[in-house]
Amino acid sequence: MIKAASSKLESLKQAWQAGPLAAQVRRFGERRPRFTTSSDTLEVQPLYTPGGLMPSADGAGEGYARQLGFPGEYPFTRGVQPNMYRGRFWTMRQYAGFGTAAESNRRYKYLIEQGQTGLSVAFDLPTQIGYDADHDFAEGEVGKVGVSISSLADMQTLLDGIPLDKVSISMTINAPAAVLLAMVVAVGKQQGVAPSQLRGTVQNDILKEYIARGTYIYPPGPSMRLITDIFRYCAVEAPKWNTISISGYHIREAGSTAVQEVAFTLANGIEYVQQATRSGLDVDTFARQLSFFFNAHNNFLEEAAKFRAARRLWARIMRERFGAAHPDSWKLRFHTQTGGSTLTAQQPDNNIVRVTLQALAAVLGGTQSLHTNSKDEALALPSEKAVEIALRTQQIIAYESGVADTVDPLGGSYYIEWLTDQIEAQAGDYLRRIDDLGGALRAVEEGYIQREIQEAAYRAQRAVEQGDQVVVGVNRFQTEEARITDLLRVDESVRAAQSAALAGLRARRDNTQVQAALARVEAAAHDPQAPLMPYLIEAVEAYATLGEISDALRRVFGEYTPESWV
Repeated sequence: MIKAASSKLESLKQAWQAGPLAAQVRRFGERRPRFTTSSDTLEVQPLYTPGGLMPSADGAGEGYARQLGFPGEYPFTRGVQPNMYRGRFWTMRQYAGFGTAAESNRRYKYLIEQGQTGLSVAFDLPTQIGYDADHDFAEGEVGKVGVSISSLADMQTLLDGIPLDKVSISMTINAPAAVLLAMVVAVGKQQGVAPSQLRGTVQNDILKEYIARGTYIYPPGPSMRLITDIFRYCAVEAPKWNTISISGYHIREAGSTAVQEVAFTLANGIEYVQQATRSGLDVDTFARQLSFFFNAHNNFLEEAAKFRAARRLWARIMRERFGAAHPDSWKLRFHTQTGGSTLTAQQPDNNIVRVTLQALAAVLGGTQSLHTNSKDEALALPSEKAVEIALRTQQIIAYESGVADTVDPLGGSYYIEWLTDQIEAQAGDYLRRIDDLGGALRAVEEGYIQREIQEAAYRAQRAVEQGDQVVVGVNRFQTEEARITDLLRVDESVRAAQSAALAGLRARRDNTQVQAALARVEAAAHDPQAPLMPYLIEAVEAYATLGEISDALRRVFGEYTPESWV
């Protein structure tokens, strides 16, 4: 029995090596002609399996194929590409943005010079909720937690000198995501880069805003329409662009467990797919452009297993529940950010160690891109030196640790496989409960998801307060520390400069053209069947501001308040 199982598994592995792996290597090559450990005589193979060494008595061949499979093949437990990082490393994408577009542009160019391979744009709070920098509601917030973008002119400055056909752009923006995407499309056209050549991601995940963050504008119904409109536009015009980043990151930051992060993120993903298919989209036309965004916390092995479990669950959901036919539609591709809520203001150098462990867990879990937090982010926006250390952390993992030389190096560990199975099973239980409530939208309406997160956050905080969970430098191993003074601060002069720039823009643009474009946006919003993206692109190209466009949509859609779901 054991010998037969081993023989079956070996046959499956040989077929994978001769088929998907060989095809991937022929098409894209590998980083090195030969991978070895530091002992040059030890050559590292692309993948390790039980083989004849330790097959299970219940039939390793069939069981292995069902639960683990091979990288690049269903159910993708071991990775979404056959050779993963042997082909190329994950995208090293440091999240950055502060002050004016010009200041952020300088930071982006610095990061690219230091070896970053993709941009990740942080927007300030007014931008996130659709207000221009000179709006009364923007006072005290312009440029503080991200870059201030009020018009296409700002986006042109932000992306000046950055070739959009070569550098991918990830934007953490949700309620006004369609307007910011329209601005990137417009800048691309000015660079001579067609929408079909653009690569990047727009977060565009409004459900987690209602659950965990609060930067929403419109009620859920119109918000879902904006999301599916982006799906429809990009499926045809921008097929390389990821239309949504379904975000567990903020759910985890709000206090969820690892299991809840997987469950609630995938529940939101299910809701988006259902909304899109109900609007008439075929699942295989947009599923390949869905992406995910996860957190990496301190429990190193649980985090690595979490990513493997999420991949397997999503593959089964897309193939079995939604009937997606294309293998690319089954793949959960994700970005990871190390855990901001785990950073401490006390002994901030300790955060370098935390971030290293979290980043390593993400890499061992098979992430497609990664942001490493800076050591001083519990105190302020990250300084340039702290950002450099954070980026170097990724580069040392990539180039010096050897963990990227074989696919899924933790796979086969008894503990890892048990954790993967348990996370999948418990997340599956949550998904069934959410289905029984009527789906993620209904579960959010009823406060179920929020309550589950709040209770988990309370338990975690109590564990720290009672000393059951040690946080080094906070509730154990404290020291007297000098006050840190060299922190990055953004002052109110940024708002004054942005307001002056907006006044100049409104004076020199063709305001008749602007009003006509805004009227067309408003008319399209009134028609539930009308596409919105073409009108949004037209409006930003006329230099209508973010606030003006958002207000046009507000007049039709209204604004969300927690007491009134529409």
